[in-house]
Amino acid sequence: MTIAEIIATGSPGITFAPRSEAEEVIQNVRTILTTRRGSVPLDRDFGMNTSIVDQPVNRIHAILTTEIIETVERYEPRAEVVSVDFTGDGEDGIIVPRVKVVIHV
Repeated sequence: MTIAEIIATGSPGITFAPRSEAEEVIQNVRTILTTRRGSVPLDRDFGMNTSIVDQPVNRIHAILTTEIIETVERYEPRAEVVSVDFTGDGEDGIIVPRVKVVIHV
C-alpha cells in the first residue's frame, strides 16, 4: 500500500514505461484530473467537468470533490481517494486540486 499526493496542474509528460505499478497509478490519476471531460473521442465521460467554472468557490470545491472521488473510482480502481484539498482562493480564477490517494497494488 502506497500513499501519494497528486497536484492537478498541467502534465509533467507521459512515462510509457513507469518504474513501478504505483507510479503508473499516480500517472493515471494525474491524467484523469488534468483531462477536460468530452475531449477524449472514444470516451466522452473521461476526465473532469469544466462547466462549473463560473460557480461560487465553495460550490466548486464541493462539486469537484465529489466528482474527483467518483471519477477516480471509476477509471482507476487501484487508487482510493482519501482526501481532496484545494490551493488558490479563486479570486485570481485558479483553483488547483490536491488529491491524496492510497494505491492498492
